[in-house]
Amino acid sequence: MDRLLPTPEAYELLELARELADGELARRVDDFEARGEFPREVIRVLGRAGLLGLPYPEEVGGAGQPYEVYLQVVELLASRWLAVAEAVSVHTLSCFPVYAHGGEQLRKLLPDMLGGELLGAYCLSEPQGGSDAASLATRAVLEGETYVVTGTKAWITHAGHADFYNVFCRTGVPDGGGSRRPGRSASGASAIRYSPGPNGISCLLADAATAGIVPQAPERTMGLRSSPVAQIAFDGARVPADRLVGAAGGGFRIAMEALDSGRLGIAACAVGLAQGALDHAVGYAREREQFGRSILDFQGIRFMLADAATGIAAARALVLAAARLKDAGRPYAAEAAKAKLFATDTAMRVTTDAVQVLGGYGYVTDHPVERYMREAKVLQIVEGTNQIQRLVIAKSL
Repeated sequence: MDRLLPTPEAYELLELARELADGELARRVDDFEARGEFPREVIRVLGRAGLLGLPYPEEVGGAGQPYEVYLQVVELLASRWLAVAEAVSVHTLSCFPVYAHGGEQLRKLLPDMLGGELLGAYCLSEPQGGSDAASLATRAVLEGETYVVTGTKAWITHAGHADFYNVFCRTGVPDGGGSRRPGRSASGASAIRYSPGPNGISCLLADAATAGIVPQAPERTMGLRSSPVAQIAFDGARVPADRLVGAAGGGFRIAMEALDSGRLGIAACAVGLAQGALDHAVGYAREREQFGRSILDFQGIRFMLADAATGIAAARALVLAAARLKDAGRPYAAEAAKAKLFATDTAMRVTTDAVQVLGGYGYVTDHPVERYMREAKVLQIVEGTNQIQRLVIAKSL
């Protein structure tokens, strides 16, 4: 497929990604998915090849690439193994708070983060919160120079495998700013009560080895079985106060900033997954014969594949248009929401049609299209459901 990239270096980078995708990903995906095993070493290989820090500056250990180049790498990886591409997207998202808002001490961690030696996770969602991120209930009480964190996070990608967690929790608003109110505990001692809403939420960078951080059993998911997702319990976990990212009470803004770029990562994953499904369906249709000729000669099949190719091209164009706005420093939140909405809906439709092209063979694990179809569904949910994307788009009108 012809691509328009901004520099010769970008073409070389994409070719490196293609070699790794074909050499490291394509030959392993079926085995890891069947066993439900997270490919940590594969992620480390991608990091050492420079593919985990693509959109971050070279001075902090990144590759200094435009977002439009990074997203095309993610797309290519997703066309071979979605769980790996999703891991790259989630890890890139997890590095953002430290890069954009971390102090000098925290930013010293970036070379190991961006090089893949330290794998990250993003702890925002909670069991009861769902799409209402501002209703989170996990709390962090400052005791001297330590935050004591209590609560439960849900749907955490890399849970139990990550080396660090971005933990969004309620610390209250300093100077009586409305999200915390003095009260009395049952024993009569002074206590703090926390109001719902975006104010008073902070971001802490917690080491995964911290006592009191307890990943729960992995969820049994429909797809992405080699990508572990689980709840994480914070049972009085003690996180040093110097691990506060940004200002106290400023965490919700950090979370929303990160999600805008994270949505583009998921949109790129969707484009890659759909492209992989289309490639397999076309190859199968070319070889499969019925009534004495290739089924690719039948208009019903040809038009289905033509619609898929058109939808993928349109989704890719939306993703790259939003990325170019981001690269230019212009507002892109609504464009990211449009890209995420359209690309993931397209992936669901294309993967479903790919199963249909293969007929009964599309329903068995001998061909990967049944996996593509199962995996596409979650992309309509993560990083904000597609209903949330419609709210963001409507608000921008």
